[in-house]
Amino acid sequence: MTPVSLLPTPQLRLALSFFLAGLVIIGSNETKCLAERPNIVLVMADDMGWGQTGYYNHPVLKTPNLDAMASNGLRFDRFYAGAPNCSPTRATVMTGRTNDRTGVLNHGVPLRPQEKTIAQALQSAGYATGHFGKWHLNGYRGAGAPILGDDIRSPGRFGFDHWLSVTNFFDRDPIMSRMGEFEEFEGDSSEIIVDEAVKFIGQQVDESRPFFTVIWYGTPHSPFVASEDDRSAFRYLNEASSNHYGELVAMDRSIGTLRKQLRELGVADNTLFWFCSDNGGLPGIKPGTVGGLRGFKGTVYEGGLRVPAIIEWPSEISSSRITEYPACTMDIFPTISDIVGLPESSRITPQDGVSLKPLIEKEIDRREKPMGFRHTGRSALIDNDWKIVAPKKNSNVYELYNIQSDPKETQNLIEESPEVASRLIQELQQFHESVDQSIAGLDYPEKEVIPADPGPKSWTESDEYQPYIDEWKNRPEYKRYFQKQK
Repeated sequence: MTPVSLLPTPQLRLALSFFLAGLVIIGSNETKCLAERPNIVLVMADDMGWGQTGYYNHPVLKTPNLDAMASNGLRFDRFYAGAPNCSPTRATVMTGRTNDRTGVLNHGVPLRPQEKTIAQALQSAGYATGHFGKWHLNGYRGAGAPILGDDIRSPGRFGFDHWLSVTNFFDRDPIMSRMGEFEEFEGDSSEIIVDEAVKFIGQQVDESRPFFTVIWYGTPHSPFVASEDDRSAFRYLNEASSNHYGELVAMDRSIGTLRKQLRELGVADNTLFWFCSDNGGLPGIKPGTVGGLRGFKGTVYEGGLRVPAIIEWPSEISSSRITEYPACTMDIFPTISDIVGLPESSRITPQDGVSLKPLIEKEIDRREKPMGFRHTGRSALIDNDWKIVAPKKNSNVYELYNIQSDPKETQNLIEESPEVASRLIQELQQFHESVDQSIAGLDYPEKEVIPADPGPKSWTESDEYQPYIDEWKNRPEYKRYFQKQK
């Protein structure tokens, strides 16, 4: 028998060499593609009003680090929170959908597990994903408590590989949950979560992995607790106001730390850093929080919805710009999806936001898609210069404003501009009809809401947290909630 050679023929060796070379090229192209994707950092203040920045010439507050971002990036002068309070706006960031579609009708109402989030989409695309700070999408009211590891609505269940989070607002010396393990910290809450986020970012840089980092402050939400140094410049104000502004001083400083660390890690140029607030400013704080706009947190007037916002991305925004283009938190997911190249299947439809990628590249005059807002029975719709407002529950009373010429909403033009009013009322009604279908669960494959929406509850009265009550009830941040129950 003639022996059979197991060595490849010259022709086969040549074919194998081309095949292997092709694999190397394909692999290097995939690595390059992943490396070229931007890192993404989303930062959100809690109850910071539109007027509370140095670049808007606030009479007492200085924000040098936000000012530096604005002078190096794209500053939005007409940016809107998805809703006039916290949980609903956070749902719009996560989903690109107005809050009522997702089941988050008010603060402390949980996000539906059937929703698809930006964290899940980026996780599937190879990003390391981390959440730090306030979550408030798992259905608990009251001061922020560390999130339980088995919570079906924890950040981990919605796409975050790593999370150090609390249920709601938090202040100095917090107790937080690192993926279900409770840890106590000392210091200002803003600086704590930025320091932890920077550690996470550094790990991803070491591993050459793109990162998606969400930092949601508890500042300047009440109760206001600032260090003596941070409130020292405001001692002539009342106690609440001086602490409120002291918290913002610490928050701005933490933003400076974050920007510096991104530069030192060598990733600042290719990092899309997006800052905004979750709703308009608070009443009762002096000097004022909303820059003279009408209304405050909880209203659908400009003071309740319009918030400061900046995108800094040095590799793509080489010169600073101020835009009057109307944009909102519903735009965050579709914008990042467009930039990264995520599949359409990563988002649930209908989507309420639009991609701002073209705006990042150059100025755009008009927004093609109106922005609808709906919260606890009140609603509004903004179509470029015009805004229709339904300020009362279950009422057919409408108000019409030209936001460009009258940003303080002082002149109701409902009778002077009947054609515009009629068009916007019809668009608002169509928006309501679409949202009502979403609330019923018709956007999901199951065509129903599973599990049923549980509504909000206080963690101090929930069975899940009972094992921790005796240990926590005398903590300064929780004491007042237990006193109310007596």
